[in-house]
Amino acid sequence: METKKKSIFQRPLWVVIFALTAAIAWGWAYPLIKLGFEEFGITPQMTGSKMLFAGIRFMISGLIILAIAWNTKKNFQVKRSSDWWYILLFALLNTTIHYACFYIGLSHSDGARAAILNSLGVFMLVMLACLFFKTDKLNFRKIMGCVMGFSGILILNIGSTSSIQFSWLGDGMIILNALCSSFAGLMTRGLGKRVDIFVGTGYSLAIGGGLLILPGLIMNGNLPHITGYGILILALLICISSLGFALYNKLLSCNPIGKVAIFNSLIPAVGAITSCWCLQEPFYINYVFAIILLTGGIYIINKGKE
Repeated sequence: METKKKSIFQRPLWVVIFALTAAIAWGWAYPLIKLGFEEFGITPQMTGSKMLFAGIRFMISGLIILAIAWNTKKNFQVKRSSDWWYILLFALLNTTIHYACFYIGLSHSDGARAAILNSLGVFMLVMLACLFFKTDKLNFRKIMGCVMGFSGILILNIGSTSSIQFSWLGDGMIILNALCSSFAGLMTRGLGKRVDIFVGTGYSLAIGGGLLILPGLIMNGNLPHITGYGILILALLICISSLGFALYNKLLSCNPIGKVAIFNSLIPAVGAITSCWCLQEPFYINYVFAIILLTGGIYIINKGKE
């Protein structure tokens, strides 16, 4: 009897390599976004400009993925016309609302702190996947891993000074962004059943990016100061989105969600280190303990078989 050959995206070693690549790339987005705001002259109060900046990034990322999909002869056909509503909802959760909250929150928070808070979405996705998918089973190991992860989030505010206390406009928006990310992660497998996953990813980024640009323009958003360095930063962010989402969504569509999503817990470590390095942000001792607990949660969840 002939055994069906596994895709490269299902082979354990390549799953690790691709998931790590996406996580490390996304970790670099934290300092790059803040550097981009600074270079383009976008202040924390310029919400419309932040929406415009984010929208340009994701719309171009989506168009690049679609261009690559076209060049590699992927199937662009959506199975049913009603599936476009699913794609639109996915675009709203995965891109528009998700990153509207992220960009607003990041401009009111340290990049390192935002990176760690954003990892809340990873543990939520692991738990939610156990409720919705048979391939993701809830067990003691996953519960303990998530408890460690949530402890890492909570420890950020233990013994805080006023400079790192919770704020709704900063931390609150980052947490809301994490919630959107979790529910979008659950929808990724359904997206792959309605359209080729690479094409669906391109659609969601292009549509979601366009829906970010529209309110940005309505709110009189603009890029006040355009420089070559600013364009370079934007180009790097576009590459991060194209690479990260293409790899991550493909992995989620054909592997147990918990096994893939948990790698994104490395994002806070990369985001914290790169933000402190690139932005000269202070590295609070809270971050060390939080990162230890978060990475411990990753190890526990990924250890052993389902």
